[in-house]
Parts: sequence; structure tokens; C-alpha cells
Amino acid sequence: MELLFGGCVLVVVTLTLGIGLGVGLSCEGKFRCGTSSRCISISAQCDGIVDCEEGEDELSCVRLSGKSSVLQVRSEGEWKTVCSDEWNSALGVSACKQLGYARYVESSSLPCSSIEQDFQNNLISININRSGLQQAIKIHNASHLSKTQCSSGRVTTIKCLDCGTRPRFSRRIVGGNVSASGQFPWQVSLHFQNEHLCGGSIITSQWILTAAHCVYGFAYPTLWALHVGLIEQPVNGAQALAVEKIIYHDRYRPKGLDYDIALMKLAEPLIFNGYVEPICLPNFGENFEDGLICWISGWGASEDGGEGSVSMHSARVPLISTKVCSQPGVYQGFISSWMICAGYLEGGTDSCQGDSGGPLACEDMAVWKLVGATSWGQGCAERNKPGVYTRITQSLYWIHLQMEVSREGET
Repeated sequence: MELLFGGCVLVVVTLTLGIGLGVGLSCEGKFRCGTSSRCISISAQCDGIVDCEEGEDELSCVRLSGKSSVLQVRSEGEWKTVCSDEWNSALGVSACKQLGYARYVESSSLPCSSIEQDFQNNLISININRSGLQQAIKIHNASHLSKTQCSSGRVTTIKCLDCGTRPRFSRRIVGGNVSASGQFPWQVSLHFQNEHLCGGSIITSQWILTAAHCVYGFAYPTLWALHVGLIEQPVNGAQALAVEKIIYHDRYRPKGLDYDIALMKLAEPLIFNGYVEPICLPNFGENFEDGLICWISGWGASEDGGEGSVSMHSARVPLISTKVCSQPGVYQGFISSWMICAGYLEGGTDSCQGDSGGPLACEDMAVWKLVGATSWGQGCAERNKPGVYTRITQSLYWIHLQMEVSREGET
């Protein structure tokens, strides 16, 4: 009886502790510090005071939102749109650095009434002494004032990278589905031990975006070499780019389909020349309509289980709504918020093996944006089995966080 009683007490204590730990680890309604699993108040995030051991509560405090790249900072637990009052280029440099970019291009302003309604309500002005800009700052730490309207009636937009253009592409030479020189200047060929394995997209001069399933278990930079500016796969001895770092989403699992995203950092920055150019990342809150015609590209197989192609191929595919892609007979129960579908339900055109990690690129007002990264599908070009891509708008927090952390490490 004593043993039984002692066992019961032990079970109760264990369950109590387990429940307590479970509640603590869930951090529901709070911000969780990554390394220590400590929970802090949401309002303590981006307040200028480091609460987490690794300082992650003071990261990802800046973002670009909507079609116009409106600048927002996180303050008092909310995202607030930055007024153009007293804004200057030095603040723009700091904002771009916080987004993980190496440089700053320009700032501009727009009437508050011209941006999406979601970004018009919570406004904020950045106010800092000019002398305070002699050294790099984090703009969410600058003295600021929350307000219901901007004094100037205008909000700030910034540009950190010239991207999404195809300066060397001539539409006159396009024929069939073989890609033309300069048509997809952001396309990358990822070689594993000297063989093309996956595709990728140039998003800055040093960062390549691809799929986690391409690198999982093989995230050793020395095993990889990257080729850019290609149409034909290179012969032996072709110059390749060295990889410095490989990062994949820590929630990705090979038996799962979610969080299928990775970044590769080049050892040396690229030189953009028209044949090698970055594609723009979309902004937070940006939506791409169902049916929008986008492009996929790569050196993948032309049929399920076939050999990869020597020449880069490309195809036009429409975006498919999550509702349609999730219906019975298609991918019922498998499509999450981290995924976006594109292709034709009747089949015939699709990405295939070897295209993984490559771009799903959509043109928006003459600017090309990375809407998806080739992730998975059932077979290739089968009826009711369109391609499934990692949704980049869902991945933005993770992408910018990795780039920001890397920039922090360089200073």
C-alpha cells in the first residue's frame, strides 16, 4: 500500500509539473525566447530593452508592408506605420540594415489615404536628434510618438534593393518552353557534389532562397556549389560560387511538408549584370490573386522519374486558391498556410524533380516578385495534382530574421 500510495503521489507530481511546464513552454499570448524558452510579454518585444539571452526580442522589429513597401515598426505590441514627418535617408539606412539588406536605395512618401486600409490606423513618428545618427541605430529604439494621423498626411516607403527587373531579356527571342538568356536572371542552379540537384532564387547579392528538403541532412557548405546566369547546365570545370552558410527552418521535418524553406549565404557577394539579378521578395500583407499567371523555371525532369534537363525550361502557371487545392480529389487536408498551389487541374504543365527550391515568379506592375519556392506535388503534371510551393509571404518573418541576424554578426 505504501508503494502504491508513493507511486500515485509520484504520478500526480509528475503530471502537475508536466502540465506546468507545458503551459510555460507554450507561451500562449506571449513572446518566447528561442534559446531559453523564457516567456516575456508581447509589449516587451521591440521596446529597446533586451529581455532574451540572445536578444531575439529586439529583432524583427521592422517590416515592409503592402504593395507600396510601406515601412512599419513594432511598438507597444503592435505594428505601426511610420509617418514621413522628420524622416531622412540616415534612418532609411538603419531600417534596411534591420531588414537584413547590405545597403539602402531610397525613401519616398505616399498619402496615408492611398495605402491599404489595414496600414492606415496605427501610425507613429520617428523623432531623433541629427547628432544621434552619427552611428547606426535601430529605428524602433529612437524616440517616437504614436498618433492617429501624420502631420504631413504622408507615410514612409523605402527601397533597400533594386530587384525584379530583367534588363538583358528581349521578348522577341522567346520560343517554346526553353528559357532565353536573361529571362530569369534570379534563377540559381544548386550543385551537390558537382551535380545539379535543386533550383534557387537570388534575393540579395549574398542570399539564395531554396527549399529545406534540398539541403536537409546535407547542410554542409563545402558540399555545395552554386551557378548563376546559366541557360545550359555547365560542363566540368565551369566556375562555381562557394557557399558560406546554409540555414533551413528549424520546424522543417523530412516526413512533413510544412516550413519547406532554406537560405544559402554566398561566400562572396554577386555582381549584378543583367544576366544575374535578384528577384524581389513580396511584402507583408501582400496578396496575389487566384488565377494570376506566374512562371516556373529550372532544369528539372520533363516527366516524372525522368532525367534532368540540360537546358533551363520554363512554363506559365496560374495560381490556385487554397480552397480549390484543398478540395477532395486534389490535396484534401494537406494544404497549410505555408503553401500555395499553382498549375492546371487538368494537368500537363508542372514543375518536376530537379526543379525543387526554384522560383514561382509573378510579375506585378513590371516588377517580378518571388511568390513561391518549388516544394512538392504528387507526380508531375498529373490531373488534379498541381504543384505546391512554399508561400513566401508566410515565410517573410523567418527570411528577414535570418538575414538580420547575419548582418548583426558582421558588425
